[in-house]
Amino acid sequence: MTATNVMAIATATTTDPPLRPLPERVAALLARVEAPPRLVAHLRAVHDVAAQLALWTEQHCPRLEFDTSAVLFGAATHDVGKAVHLAELSGPGARHEEAGRELLLAEGVEARLARFAGTHASWTAPDITVEDLLVSLADKVWKNKRVPELEDLVVARLAGADGRPAWQWFMELDEVLTAIGEGAERRLAYQMSYG
Repeated sequence: MTATNVMAIATATTTDPPLRPLPERVAALLARVEAPPRLVAHLRAVHDVAAQLALWTEQHCPRLEFDTSAVLFGAATHDVGKAVHLAELSGPGARHEEAGRELLLAEGVEARLARFAGTHASWTAPDITVEDLLVSLADKVWKNKRVPELEDLVVARLAGADGRPAWQWFMELDEVLTAIGEGAERRLAYQMSYG
C-alpha cells in the first residue's frame, strides 16, 4: 500500500456512508507505518462515530469536562497496533494494544494521546477517563455492538457531572446510540470494501 493510497482512504470525501476525514496528522502517521487499507477504513469509521458522541456529549452535558480533540485522536489511532499485528485485523487478540501505544510513542505522539491504543478495550481500569470511555464506546457502537457495562460507566460520568438521575441519562444515551447504530451496516460495508 502506498502512502498516497492510505492518505486517500483517510481523507477522501465519502458519501456512502458520509464519514469525516481523519486528521492530516493521523493520516500521515498511518501512511508512515504502512497501515493496511482495512485498518485505515476502520479507524475512519470509529473516528466519525467518536465525533458524533463527543458532539452529543458537549451539547447534552456541557458540565462534563473532557478533551474532544483527545477523543478524536484516540478514536483515529486506537487500533494502530494492528499495523504490527496483522492477524488481529480479522481475528481476536490484544497484542495490538500495547504495540499500538509503543508505536505511537515511537512516532513522537504524546503519552496522553498514545494511551488510547492501550485503553480502548480496558474501560474498567481504575484510572480510565471520560475520554477513554468515549473512545471505547465509539469502538463498539460503530458496528452497533452494545456493551451494558461500558454504557453504565458513561451514564455514571454524565449523571455525576450534572446531577440528573442515571435512569434519565440511560434513556438519552440509549437514544443516541440507537441512532448511531442504525448506520452500522453502511460503515461495516465501507470497511469491508477494503478487504
